[in-house]
Amino acid sequence: MKILITGGSGFIGSALIRTIINESDFSIVNIDKLTYAGNPESISDVSNSKRYFFEKVDICDFNDLSRVFVDHRPTCVMHLAAESHVDRSIDGPSEFIQTNIIGTFNMLEAAKVYFEGLSDSEQKKFRFHHISTDEVYGDLKDKNLLFTENTSYSPSSPYSASKAASDHLVRAWGRTYGLPIIITNCSNNYGPFHFPEKLIPHIILNAIQGKLLPIYGDGSQIRDWLYVEDHAKALIRVITKGKTGETYNIGGHNEKTNLEVVEAICLLLEELAPDKPNGLKSYKDLITFVNDRPGHDLRYAIDASKIKHDLGWVPEESFETGLRKTVKWFLNNQSWWERVLSGEYCLERLGDKNE
Repeated sequence: MKILITGGSGFIGSALIRTIINESDFSIVNIDKLTYAGNPESISDVSNSKRYFFEKVDICDFNDLSRVFVDHRPTCVMHLAAESHVDRSIDGPSEFIQTNIIGTFNMLEAAKVYFEGLSDSEQKKFRFHHISTDEVYGDLKDKNLLFTENTSYSPSSPYSASKAASDHLVRAWGRTYGLPIIITNCSNNYGPFHFPEKLIPHIILNAIQGKLLPIYGDGSQIRDWLYVEDHAKALIRVITKGKTGETYNIGGHNEKTNLEVVEAICLLLEELAPDKPNGLKSYKDLITFVNDRPGHDLRYAIDASKIKHDLGWVPEESFETGLRKTVKWFLNNQSWWERVLSGEYCLERLGDKNE
């Protein structure tokens, strides 16, 4: 099997590629524009494999996408390329509309043309797997409810609205044109190689540098945390065993408030990095509360019973084991995150600007 993966140099995409190359005999074609969050170093361990191919392509360029399909003739597609940070979408939604909506449209159109030219046997194997987010469902007001595959969409941010639009496009191309599609919606990912603007790496790196640990509002926002390598294995299970036309929710069964996450990181750092900077007595002393993000959803929580029942997937990592692995990785890979931070990115969060 040859899989065309978009956004394969990003956080989830690189974990997926590392897992596929290391644990299967599949070949990979990685399409990535290499924007700020795309980092080739995240797949350097497998990039020399004879089963790995890279194309620096913008998914908004239909002609270049079409060439990649013709040149590489993939068995299936896993579409991950997206602008993904809510804060950035609030400050500048245009890139999210272009990449997440127009880019997905181009991917669907290029895939449709390619699919129509395949033989009957090749068409039976083809899949267009669209990887999306639980944020499309919006806010869970009832603490006893979980997002299911039948939950209505109610996105709150420009990011989640753009992803919701892309989900709708994928389903439309499946129903209208007969493209064999599958959609997965995942909860919050974390783990090694995570871009430092996201909550967990942001807190780890700020803490070990003795900088403040900003938390939006009162930190009561709840997210379901999914270790990225568990997610990668779930995606492989879906592309190989999933039923076309279906949607599968992927979650880690780890609901935590943002404050609980930050406090857990501080506790781990007390153990793993006891030599604190600047005479700091406790990492928790760095916690500070900032103005909340506009339109901030209070709670996300995934019901992942369908993928467990239908495909036999369950996460291997608890939040405690996954977070320990993540903190250790960032402590042991300072050269990686220092190179990431050496560009235009700086450790700020949108909430800081409102003080």
